[in-house]
Amino acid sequence: MIFLNIQQIGPMATVQDLGRRGLQHAGVSGSGPMDMPSFRIANALVGNEPMSAALEFAGVGGSFTVTQPVRFAVTGGDVDIRLDGTKVYPWESYDLLPGMTLAIGALRDCVWGYLALSGGVDVTPVLGSRSTHLGTGLGGHEGRRLQAGDHLPLGEATASANLALRQPWRRSARPIQVIYGPQDDYFSADVKETLLGTPFTVSARRDRMAQMLDGSPIRAVAGHDIVSDGTRPGSIQVPASGRLLVLMAERQTAGGYPKIATVASVDLPRLAQVVSGRAIRFARVSQERAEELLIGERQALRGILANLVAKPRNDNQRGEILH
Repeated sequence: MIFLNIQQIGPMATVQDLGRRGLQHAGVSGSGPMDMPSFRIANALVGNEPMSAALEFAGVGGSFTVTQPVRFAVTGGDVDIRLDGTKVYPWESYDLLPGMTLAIGALRDCVWGYLALSGGVDVTPVLGSRSTHLGTGLGGHEGRRLQAGDHLPLGEATASANLALRQPWRRSARPIQVIYGPQDDYFSADVKETLLGTPFTVSARRDRMAQMLDGSPIRAVAGHDIVSDGTRPGSIQVPASGRLLVLMAERQTAGGYPKIATVASVDLPRLAQVVSGRAIRFARVSQERAEELLIGERQALRGILANLVAKPRNDNQRGEILH
């Protein structure tokens, strides 16, 4: 069996795959990656199937060794990567051999990074997924954050070349798009104008469950308590404090705060990657337009994955990674 040995690792690193599906009615959150496109690209670069498990980390990567040769790729954003002290690059795959040390530094201008390894992280699935859900201790490696000294089993890899993106994955700079509801009738027209007309700052109070936003207080004229109902990724809850709370990958499955709007699925990974202290703005779109944008992004991602190129690559062809 192949093992990934963790020598050092950042404070918020977990095993993730595409997440659990169809269990929210039983109180089981979907979990999965915070930035799905970056996760999918990392797996594609090492020849894995989309459902393969990889490592997600926040802020800082760590240092790693392996017991047998594998391919690896790091995605999410710009980051310093060293292979036995030699600089290598994100959004490309490389060979990691026994005796070599892979060191992943701090992410720049983004929050979440991904380390995929050929064969995938082969921890035991729980309820159909290898994703870690920290709140319940489900899945992943013992249901917890990864730490130095962990040894993660890897699956057997199929033969594949080391690959690179022909062009960088680019994130839009547009405002974060939202669809009103499901409890937008709890809020006055003036409050909705505040939501769309003023900036909000991404707070340092954030994790895989939710992101809090600082800014003008949002007040519900109909009160801040509702009969608990289902939530989804991107739900913008408004508690009595008036501070917006955006639910993320490890959200609770139901909640009792009114939800003024829902972040469009196409923009939720981009919101997850906004660094703390940075201002964002919201823009309203219809459900139909949000679906069109998501379909368009998925088509663009499929096109990029279909046009991965074999390394080596001319360094002068590397594009700037945009966040």
